[in-house]
Amino acid sequence: MRHAYRRRVVLRGIDLRLRPGTLCGIVGENGAGKSTLLKILSGELRPTRGTVRHSGPFGYCPQHVVLNDTLTVRQHLEFFQRAYRLAELRCAEEVMAVLGFTGYADERVGVLSGGTRQKLNVTLALMHDPRVLLLDEPYQGFDWDTYQRFWDLAARLRDAGRSVLIVSHLAYDTERLDELWRLDGGLLRLDEAVSA
Repeated sequence: MRHAYRRRVVLRGIDLRLRPGTLCGIVGENGAGKSTLLKILSGELRPTRGTVRHSGPFGYCPQHVVLNDTLTVRQHLEFFQRAYRLAELRCAEEVMAVLGFTGYADERVGVLSGGTRQKLNVTLALMHDPRVLLLDEPYQGFDWDTYQRFWDLAARLRDAGRSVLIVSHLAYDTERLDELWRLDGGLLRLDEAVSA
């Protein structure tokens, strides 16, 4: 897959397959094309050349939270419940419990801290129990406890057979990953030291 913004080539040749039951990471400098890659994988952006195939539903957690400040957490969940055509909110409630923000259900999003908004962002991406998860800097703004809870959640999802892709500009906690890819110069290279 390739992508360019006019004459500036961002992705030069990406070939990536996410296997079920795998926790993968992609790291790269700011401006390396990580968010562009996730936008293409999620269908938000079309590649200049190449194709993307999904086998089953996917969840996408963008780096920049897109929430309505006037709605409560519960109203966001109900809105996405209708969009996903879910009979219940059990999965969302489980994610909220793991991330430790169940008590915020009736709070208006506009008064939430950045970390709590990010918890909602992650919950919305996971609430329909997708097979593939695309997470762009998902733990930004988390305190240490929530950061640990996030990784516990990611491991649970992997162990349940999900494909989990986490994108970050720093390679934190690489020992938690099954595979680590480095995006540099528009190319994706497997880090053999982590992925062995």
